[in-house]
Amino acid sequence: MTPLFLVIAATVTVDTGGVAALPLPTGAVDVLYGDEPALIVADHVIVGVGLDAAPGRHHVVVRTADGDKTIDFEVVAKQYPEQRLTIPDRRKVNPLPEDLERIERESKLQRAAYARRTPVRADLLPFEQPVQGIYSSPFGRRRFLNDQPRSPHSGLDIAANTGTPVAAPAPATVALTGDFFFSGNVVLLDHGGGLITMYGHLDRIDVEDGEDVDRGDIIGTVGATGRVTGPHLHWTISMQGDRVDPVVLMQVFGRLAGETAISPQ
Repeated sequence: MTPLFLVIAATVTVDTGGVAALPLPTGAVDVLYGDEPALIVADHVIVGVGLDAAPGRHHVVVRTADGDKTIDFEVVAKQYPEQRLTIPDRRKVNPLPEDLERIERESKLQRAAYARRTPVRADLLPFEQPVQGIYSSPFGRRRFLNDQPRSPHSGLDIAANTGTPVAAPAPATVALTGDFFFSGNVVLLDHGGGLITMYGHLDRIDVEDGEDVDRGDIIGTVGATGRVTGPHLHWTISMQGDRVDPVVLMQVFGRLAGETAISPQ
């Protein structure tokens, strides 16, 4: 299993698509990663590194009463394997013009939800897996649908029977619900601090926009709606707009909570 944190000469390294947890110095007021306020949990800054992040030295800027300080970390390009899927509904691979109009409308709604920046929830530890099952398609795989190349897999697919309850992993506000062309029935949760999670292909949605949920609350059930090859939950985690591996985020948050690390399935 790949270690969550590798420290060489006091520098943390993190894969593209991964997550870094960096201890904050005393007196930290806020933290910036790029031009975005970073997520702070348990006196650590949590940095999500996108799949397209440039390898090399990165840093966060910590604002303190005594001035700005920087914390460096190293980004390493991870090579994710390929995945080839056959989708019987060719329209889900090559949409019709009227489908493209719908897809654009839905994309605007989702972009707005992912762009939400609200105060971070106080109780994000631990971050629990929303449904138990086999990891049928891990994060980051380079996908080919009906032999046509597509963007890397931006989430984690967890196979489970239709109707299996899906639980919120941590406290949040429901940012968006709806029936979308590719993702089927979806729920997006806003955990604050730029941490947004999405749950796709649901059979049933059990929450409404604007509703507050707690860890363990049921938000819907596993289904096979949208573009799928079978019933499963597609779980996306976005940090300041960058998609990161849900397994790694659970590991990092579990480590901060003092739990045993989660092993990839």
